Amino acid sequence: MTNILSQLTTEQPHENTQNIDQLSSEQIMILINSEDSLITDAIRELIPLIARAADLVVDAFQKGGRLFYIGAGTSGRIGILDASECPPTYGTDPSMVQGLIAGGFRAVKEAIEGAEDSEELGEQDINENGINEKDVVIGIAASGRTPYVLGAMRRAKERGAVVIGLCNNYESPMHQYADFVIEAVVGPEVIMGSTRMKAGTSQKLILNMLTTTAMIRIGKVYKNLMVDLNPSNNKLVHRAKRIITLATGASEEDVEKAYHEAGAHVKTAIVMLLANVSAAEASKLLDGTSGFVRSAIDMKTTK
Repeated sequence: MTNILSQLTTEQPHENTQNIDQLSSEQIMILINSEDSLITDAIRELIPLIARAADLVVDAFQKGGRLFYIGAGTSGRIGILDASECPPTYGTDPSMVQGLIAGGFRAVKEAIEGAEDSEELGEQDINENGINEKDVVIGIAASGRTPYVLGAMRRAKERGAVVIGLCNNYESPMHQYADFVIEAVVGPEVIMGSTRMKAGTSQKLILNMLTTTAMIRIGKVYKNLMVDLNPSNNKLVHRAKRIITLATGASEEDVEKAYHEAGAHVKTAIVMLLANVSAAEASKLLDGTSGFVRSAIDMKTTK
């Protein structure tokens, strides 16, 4: 294991931070910030691969499939974070995007010793979630060689799923089980091996890009507004009404009326106001255009 770690980019000592323990707080943060600034340039070169992944996710969603993130430690938590934000932001069913982590839910808040070292646990999680040929599985591991993740990827491939790897080193074992691998190599960490830093940040940015793009592509966004959000608390209710206002330019009174007649469904309220139709007809227009607001409005206004 020592020899393997010594070969990984994420496990190299950083030449520019070897005296970081002698610096002031501000100097330490300048070094961290300087390294963080390199991440977006590295990701920009990967956009064609990330876009390919997003297209496969869109295709899966349109066929009734799901997206699963599989990871351990920081990588697993980042996957769960991205998955958990999709229902409130885009009104998705919680089953549509899911995050699985070595050690189960308890591992979200505390380390579960040895869980990431078991390929069998990864295989088991794939089986228990009934992953199949309709689904996309993204294995996430900074090293690219976490046994739990590799076991899950291998089993997902055997069950016919699209399998993608996301790691922070070149030529990882993920290539054996993935249709392709996104290698976000962002260099050694400020603190050697602390992959919750640059590696983790790169993973978070990539997952943001992937699910945001996929949600836009399946009609969850109109203009740049999250029109499928779930107004599940007071803040989101106010945001929902503001989105309707921004999308339509309607008065506060008309927005309030449409919001309630639409059953708090933002898309329906927007189509009601912009196409000048009832809630029932707006809903029918949205059904006929797979939920795309712009298409629903065009369908009515071009008749």
